[in-house]
Amino acid sequence: MTPVKTNRPASREQRDQIVSLTKEWIGTPYHHQQSVKRVGCDCLGLVRGVYEAFYHLAPDPIIPYSRDWADVSGQETLLRAANDHLIKSSKNSKEIGDVLIFRFRNWMVAKHAGILVSPSTMVHAIEGSTVCEVHLGAWWQRHIAGVFSFPTSITTQQ
Repeated sequence: MTPVKTNRPASREQRDQIVSLTKEWIGTPYHHQQSVKRVGCDCLGLVRGVYEAFYHLAPDPIIPYSRDWADVSGQETLLRAANDHLIKSSKNSKEIGDVLIFRFRNWMVAKHAGILVSPSTMVHAIEGSTVCEVHLGAWWQRHIAGVFSFPTSITTQQ
Protein backbone atom coordinates (compact mmCIF):
# COMPACT_ATOMS: atom_id res chain seq x y z
CA MET A 1 0.00 0.00 0.00
CA THR A 2 1.22 3.49 -0.87
CA PRO A 3 0.62 6.36 1.55
CA VAL A 4 -1.04 9.39 -0.05
CA LYS A 5 -0.95 12.71 1.79
CA THR A 6 -3.49 15.51 1.62
CA ASN A 7 -2.26 18.87 0.37
CA ARG A 8 -3.37 20.69 3.52
CA PRO A 9 -1.15 21.12 6.55
CA ALA A 10 -2.29 19.88 9.94
CA SER A 11 -4.85 22.00 11.77
CA ARG A 12 -4.06 23.85 15.02
CA GLU A 13 -5.64 21.01 17.03
CA GLN A 14 -3.63 18.42 15.10
CA ARG A 15 -0.43 20.42 15.63
CA ASP A 16 -1.13 20.42 19.37
CA GLN A 17 -1.44 16.63 19.22
CA ILE A 18 1.83 16.38 17.23
CA VAL A 19 3.61 18.47 19.89
CA SER A 20 2.17 16.27 22.65
CA LEU A 21 3.27 13.08 20.84
CA THR A 22 6.71 14.59 20.22
CA LYS A 23 7.25 15.52 23.87
CA GLU A 24 6.51 11.91 24.88
CA TRP A 25 9.86 11.01 23.26
CA ILE A 26 11.91 13.32 25.51
CA GLY A 27 14.42 11.25 27.46
CA THR A 28 14.55 8.44 24.88
CA PRO A 29 18.22 7.37 24.51
CA TYR A 30 19.97 7.98 21.19
CA HIS A 31 20.22 4.82 19.14
CA HIS A 32 21.23 4.92 15.47
CA GLN A 33 18.56 3.65 13.02
CA GLN A 34 15.96 3.03 15.73
CA SER A 35 12.49 4.42 16.39
CA VAL A 36 11.22 3.02 19.69
CA LYS A 37 9.94 5.51 22.26
CA ARG A 38 11.73 5.27 25.62
CA VAL A 39 14.08 2.60 24.18
CA GLY A 40 16.07 4.36 21.45
CA CYS A 41 15.94 6.50 18.33
CA ASP A 42 17.93 8.82 16.12
CA CYS A 43 16.58 12.08 14.62
CA LEU A 44 14.87 10.27 11.74
CA GLY A 45 13.47 7.68 14.15
CA LEU A 46 11.94 10.46 16.24
CA VAL A 47 10.12 11.96 13.24
CA ARG A 48 9.08 8.49 12.04
CA GLY A 49 7.79 7.59 15.50
CA VAL A 50 5.67 10.74 15.78
CA TYR A 51 4.40 10.23 12.20
CA GLU A 52 3.42 6.65 12.95
CA ALA A 53 1.69 7.56 16.24
CA PHE A 54 -0.16 10.49 14.68
CA TYR A 55 -1.42 8.67 11.56
CA HIS A 56 -1.44 5.12 12.97
CA LEU A 57 0.50 4.27 9.83
CA ALA A 58 4.19 3.60 9.32
CA PRO A 59 5.99 5.54 6.59
CA ASP A 60 8.01 3.65 3.98
CA PRO A 61 10.39 1.01 5.34
CA ILE A 62 13.85 2.36 6.09
CA ILE A 63 16.79 1.18 4.07
CA PRO A 64 19.67 0.66 6.54
CA TYR A 65 21.98 3.68 6.61
CA SER A 66 25.39 4.34 8.07
CA ARG A 67 26.22 7.30 10.29
CA ASP A 68 28.00 8.95 7.36
CA TRP A 69 25.33 8.07 4.75
CA ALA A 70 24.80 11.67 3.66
CA ASP A 71 28.51 12.37 3.35
CA VAL A 72 29.02 9.30 1.19
CA SER A 73 25.97 9.55 -1.09
CA GLY A 74 25.94 13.31 -1.69
CA GLN A 75 22.18 13.03 -2.30
CA GLU A 76 19.46 15.00 -0.51
CA THR A 77 17.75 11.82 0.69
CA LEU A 78 16.31 13.34 3.87
CA LEU A 79 14.84 16.36 2.08
CA ARG A 80 13.39 14.14 -0.63
CA ALA A 81 11.78 11.80 1.92
CA ALA A 82 10.34 14.77 3.84
CA ASN A 83 8.90 16.14 0.61
CA ASP A 84 7.34 12.75 -0.19
CA HIS A 85 5.60 12.34 3.19
CA LEU A 86 5.11 15.88 4.48
CA ILE A 87 4.10 19.27 3.06
CA LYS A 88 6.89 21.68 2.18
CA SER A 89 6.62 25.07 3.87
CA SER A 90 8.52 28.28 3.49
CA LYS A 91 11.69 28.40 5.60
CA ASN A 92 10.37 31.68 6.99
CA SER A 93 7.01 30.28 8.11
CA LYS A 94 7.78 27.90 10.95
CA GLU A 95 4.64 26.72 12.76
CA ILE A 96 4.57 24.72 15.97
CA GLY A 97 4.53 21.04 15.00
CA ASP A 98 6.61 21.51 11.85
CA VAL A 99 9.52 19.23 11.00
CA LEU A 100 12.77 21.14 10.56
CA ILE A 101 15.53 19.67 8.40
CA PHE A 102 19.10 20.91 8.90
CA ARG A 103 22.38 20.89 7.05
CA PHE A 104 25.40 21.39 9.29
CA ARG A 105 27.53 23.05 6.61
CA ASN A 106 26.40 24.96 3.50
CA TRP A 107 28.20 22.53 1.21
CA MET A 108 26.88 19.38 2.93
CA VAL A 109 23.62 17.56 2.32
CA ALA A 110 20.89 17.91 4.93
CA LYS A 111 21.08 15.13 7.52
CA HIS A 112 19.41 16.19 10.76
CA ALA A 113 15.77 16.68 11.78
CA GLY A 114 13.79 18.04 14.70
CA ILE A 115 10.18 18.97 15.48
CA LEU A 116 9.23 22.50 16.51
CA VAL A 117 7.32 22.35 19.83
CA SER A 118 7.13 26.06 20.65
CA PRO A 119 7.96 29.26 18.75
CA SER A 120 11.52 29.04 20.08
CA THR A 121 12.22 25.36 20.88
CA MET A 122 12.46 22.03 19.08
CA VAL A 123 12.74 18.41 20.12
CA HIS A 124 15.46 16.36 18.45
CA ALA A 125 17.68 13.32 18.89
CA ILE A 126 21.40 13.76 18.57
CA GLU A 127 24.22 11.32 19.18
CA GLY A 128 25.62 11.50 22.70
CA SER A 129 22.37 12.69 24.28
CA THR A 130 18.81 11.61 24.91
CA VAL A 131 15.93 13.11 22.95
CA CYS A 132 15.66 16.63 24.30
CA GLU A 133 13.98 19.99 23.86
CA VAL A 134 16.45 22.72 22.89
CA HIS A 135 16.34 26.42 22.08
CA LEU A 136 16.06 27.09 18.34
CA GLY A 137 18.76 29.74 18.48
CA ALA A 138 20.58 31.63 15.75
CA TRP A 139 22.95 28.75 14.98
CA TRP A 140 20.08 26.30 14.36
CA GLN A 141 18.09 28.92 12.42
CA ARG A 142 21.04 29.51 10.04
CA HIS A 143 21.28 25.78 9.31
CA ILE A 144 17.65 25.10 8.38
CA ALA A 145 17.55 23.45 4.96
CA GLY A 146 13.81 22.80 4.87
CA VAL A 147 10.59 23.19 6.84
CA PHE A 148 7.78 20.68 6.45
CA SER A 149 4.28 20.35 7.92
CA PHE A 150 2.48 17.16 8.77
CA PRO A 151 -0.47 16.80 6.35
CA THR A 152 -4.05 16.87 7.63
CA SER A 153 -4.40 13.18 6.80
CA ILE A 154 -2.76 10.21 5.09
CA THR A 155 -4.65 7.58 3.16
CA THR A 156 -3.35 4.41 1.57
CA GLN A 157 -3.74 3.15 -1.97
CA GLN A 158 -2.95 -0.28 -3.29
